[in-house]
Amino acid sequence: MKPAKTRQILTAPLSWHDMPWGEYFRDALTQQLQPYLGKLYGFHMLKLGNLSAEINTENCAISHQVNVGSEGDLLQVLANPSQLPFESKSIDACLLAHTLAWSQDPHRVLREVDRVLIDDGWMIISGFNPFSLLGMSKLVPGIQRKAPWSGRMFSQMRLLDWLGLLNYEVVFRTRFQVLPWHQQGGKMISAHLPALGCLNIVVARKRTFPLTPTKAKRSLSKTQVRQTVNATRQFRQAKDQDSV
Repeated sequence: MKPAKTRQILTAPLSWHDMPWGEYFRDALTQQLQPYLGKLYGFHMLKLGNLSAEINTENCAISHQVNVGSEGDLLQVLANPSQLPFESKSIDACLLAHTLAWSQDPHRVLREVDRVLIDDGWMIISGFNPFSLLGMSKLVPGIQRKAPWSGRMFSQMRLLDWLGLLNYEVVFRTRFQVLPWHQQGGKMISAHLPALGCLNIVVARKRTFPLTPTKAKRSLSKTQVRQTVNATRQFRQAKDQDSV
C-alpha cells in the first residue's frame, strides 16, 4: 500500500467543469448527499475546496456555510485545508468533496478538520473509487495528467481506517456508478455491482468516547461485579449466623 503522504505536486481542478463528465459527477454526488444534508444541524459548516463549494447544500439546516480553499472564485476564505484559520471545536459540519484526492498529506487534512469540529460534529467525504472502471483507466499511459485521473484515489476501506483512528462513527457509506454516456446503465451497475461504483461517499460523526471498550474498562467492570457478589454473599452468611 502506498503511503498517504506524497511529495508530488497535485493541482486540484478549480471546477467540476474542468474534468470530463464533471457535471454528471457533481449532480450525482449532490443527489446522494441530500438525505443526509437534511439531518445536519448547528451553526457553522465548512466546504473545503472548489469542488465542495459547487455542491448544492441548500437542503442543509446549517445556514452559515463557508467555502474554504487555496484559490477560486466561489471561496470566502483563502486558506490551506491543512491549516484552517478557525478555533478548535468551532465547526459543526465539514464537507470534503474530493478534497483528499488532491491533497499531498490527507492525514494532516483529516486531523485539522477533526481539530475544528465540535464533539459529535459531522464529516462528509467523497472521492473516486480506485477499483472502479474509472479508477482502472488510470493505467492508460498519459491519462494521469488530466483530472480526475491526476488526483489520488483512496479505497473506501482505507478511508474507514483513517476515520476509525480518529474515533469517528461511520453513519453512512456507499459506492455508486455514474456512466454519463448511458445513465440507465449506471443505475443498473449501482444496483447489482455497487462495489464497482466510481464514486465513494462516507458520512461520519466525531465521537468523544471509545467506540470499542478497552481492556482496562472491561477488567474494571468485571472487578466491580465481583465485589458486589462478594458483599452480597457476606451479608447472607452474617444473616444466617444471627438466625442460628
